[in-house]
Order: sequence, then C-alpha cells, then structure tokens
Amino acid sequence: MRCPFCGHDDSQVKDSRPAEDGAAIRRRRHCSACGARFTTFERVQLRELQVVKSSGRRVRFDRDKLMRSVQVALRKRPVDPERTERMVTGIVRRLESMGEPDIPSHIIGELVMEGLAGLDDVAYVRYASVYKNFREARDFEQFLGNLSEQD
Repeated sequence: MRCPFCGHDDSQVKDSRPAEDGAAIRRRRHCSACGARFTTFERVQLRELQVVKSSGRRVRFDRDKLMRSVQVALRKRPVDPERTERMVTGIVRRLESMGEPDIPSHIIGELVMEGLAGLDDVAYVRYASVYKNFREARDFEQFLGNLSEQD
C-alpha cells in the first residue's frame, strides 16, 4: 500500500481488525520510509459501478467521493461518524444490489437525500440545496414548506 504522506510503495500492516459490523477490515499501517502511520479500510466490492452523469458522461463510482459529499453536508452537526459510515455503506450495498453496472447520478442523489433525511434535518436541507440547485431564498422556503407538509 502506497504511503499517503511520502508516496513510498511499501508499508507494513501493524494491526488488523473488523470494522463496519464485519463488512470491512481496518488496517493500521506504518511506512518504512518516512515512519508515518495511517489507516486503510478493505471492503468487498461486488461489481465495478459506473455513474452516468446528467450530461451522459460515465465515471467510475468512487465511495470516498460519496463519503466526502455526505461529510460536507454533516459538517459541524452532532452525528456520530459510525452512523455516517453505516449510511454510506448501506447506499453502496443498495447500488451494488441493483444489478446494473451503470447507475444514473440522480439515483445516488436520491439515496443520499433519503439517508440524510433519517440522520439529520439540517444536513438534509444542506445537501438538497446543492443537489436540487437552489438559486434563491424562495427555493429554500418552498423546499422547507414541502418538508413540513410531509411531517
């Protein structure tokens, strides 16, 4: 495994343990070149997924990018990182179990919205504002009005 700090090709595994309810393996590593310590996660990948963007362009599905977008929505919110990890893992499993290698980006967006709605209302609105491309305060008002009607 390449060191994220110095780029050296070789690192040693110092500790391994199950993570995410046994769905992944957490490995603590040590770089022999610079001495840095870092953590990696190993997960089973059922199939190689491609995201089909609204422009028609295809890109490889990136779990880390999904996690980063969720973390941005959850920034400074009192949500346990374990719950966030479980939510993202659940989304990835649902995508993999769909049986299709090409996933439209709007499906991923809807799954994230659904997950955030159950996790944190503020993060849900934050994500929706980007996902649904809010341009004015009126867009927020309309969205929040629809949200309160559903409760």
